[in-house]
Amino acid sequence: MRALIWDLGGTLVDTYPDVDRALAEALRAEPDQELLHEVAVLTRRSSSEAITELAARHEVPEARLRAAYEATKEQWARRPPALKDGAREVLAAVRERGGPNLVATHRDRESAAALLDSLGLEIDDMVCAPDGHLRKPAPDMVLALLARHELTAGECLAVGDRPADVEAARAAGVEGVLLETPGIPLEAPGARRIHSLRDLIPLL
Repeated sequence: MRALIWDLGGTLVDTYPDVDRALAEALRAEPDQELLHEVAVLTRRSSSEAITELAARHEVPEARLRAAYEATKEQWARRPPALKDGAREVLAAVRERGGPNLVATHRDRESAAALLDSLGLEIDDMVCAPDGHLRKPAPDMVLALLARHELTAGECLAVGDRPADVEAARAAGVEGVLLETPGIPLEAPGARRIHSLRDLIPLL
């Protein structure tokens, strides 16, 4: 494999703890583990869909949840989330093999770049859905990176934490790898699954 295509939040950076707690606290001042798990199951599908679903289930204004979600970005400017375990090692392994580390994310470019900068992460290129690309599971962002770097699908591996990441990769002809979240069941038939980013190193 020459290149690795990363999802950002939840895959390269461990954003979920902050997001899940922010949404849960918007629903209840002192959320218990049951509520946190309910939120986590939904955010692993889609944060936007989770907000809509939680607002309906708990009969709270959707705007309250969206404001809580946006507030996490301001918080990260002062106190960035942790990297996922093994992230730096895998980024370095790709670089040592002469390949690029590429990012395909639903985040807007400003917040994505700020997140990377706050953690001191160097990547080679990034495409963001708000720049005019369809969101995953559409393959557009993956195809854009392949074309931009003159890569074939067989030269790349794509890793993400949601089924949509794997589906987008597969639709572009790239092998997708699902980074599992312990205790959160995800349907991704036929996908290669890993429990740690370090599991990617033998695949490179």
